[in-house]
Amino acid sequence: MKVEEELSRFSPEKDTVLTVGVFDGVHLGHKRLITELLEKAGKRNCLAGVVTFRQHPEDLFTMNSRLPFLTDIQTRTALLKKVGVDIVVPLSFTTELASLEARRFVELLQKYLKMIGLVVGPDFALGKDRQGDTGYLAELGKQMGFDVTVVPPLIIDNEVVSSTTIRKAMADGDMEKYRKFTGRSFNLHGKVVAGSGRGGGLGFPTANLNVSDGQAVPPDGVYAGWAHINGKVYPTMTNVGLCPTFSGTERTIEAYLLDYNGDLYGHELTVDFIAKLRDEKKFDTEDELKAQVAADIENGKEILKSVGAN
Repeated sequence: MKVEEELSRFSPEKDTVLTVGVFDGVHLGHKRLITELLEKAGKRNCLAGVVTFRQHPEDLFTMNSRLPFLTDIQTRTALLKKVGVDIVVPLSFTTELASLEARRFVELLQKYLKMIGLVVGPDFALGKDRQGDTGYLAELGKQMGFDVTVVPPLIIDNEVVSSTTIRKAMADGDMEKYRKFTGRSFNLHGKVVAGSGRGGGLGFPTANLNVSDGQAVPPDGVYAGWAHINGKVYPTMTNVGLCPTFSGTERTIEAYLLDYNGDLYGHELTVDFIAKLRDEKKFDTEDELKAQVAADIENGKEILKSVGAN
């Protein structure tokens, strides 16, 4: 069984208190839950662990549609470790896992991860047909020797902080709301690949960023932000879109790093998105485009004065 194979790769040296979920975005609501997890684990001298999923569970039940992720599994793991989690256990969300009865899944968590405590949100459920809701798990815990802690949701501006809400904010280009709900800027990471070279000809050489398949990307437009490369940070203007002035047909992510001199091709680059400056627009002439880019740069610089890099 694949879930057992993946769980067996971990062998905690002592008992654990766990939480289970996708944790896409590792937002402030997740961090509240993890704070409780760390407290419970610390009091019992246990390890704090997160069981997460490589795919969104929704992907399994939605034909021909993949939910874009805010953070890939590597970024998610790093963020979870950064907030103090001892172990992160990624599982493949397959039909096999989805069909497991709640009791069986819990048995596997106890067998392989030495679980003696579970920390979850109020709407949490695991197992086939979401059988294992918080009430069911509490009763199961009495029988199987683990306790269940339910953490209330985090509310900001009268909204529940959730990955769904944050994904919508990002899709709307609302980078400020994204920061407010996650505690950090949205960013994209990838390798710089060959582009059209048009930016250099206009006097604004850009880095064409190749990001992971399935990664959520902000809507088309021009953004002010920060770029991280080789341990240094540069103010950056990034265009997401089709480059309509040049009749582009392929969506690209092109970052212009201010004050950077050198060849970026082949380098790994991370770009923070701080604010959307404008929608993408088709210009009649290259001179009009150059004038607009110059204005974008000045506008972006003013915004970046008040918002630092991650």
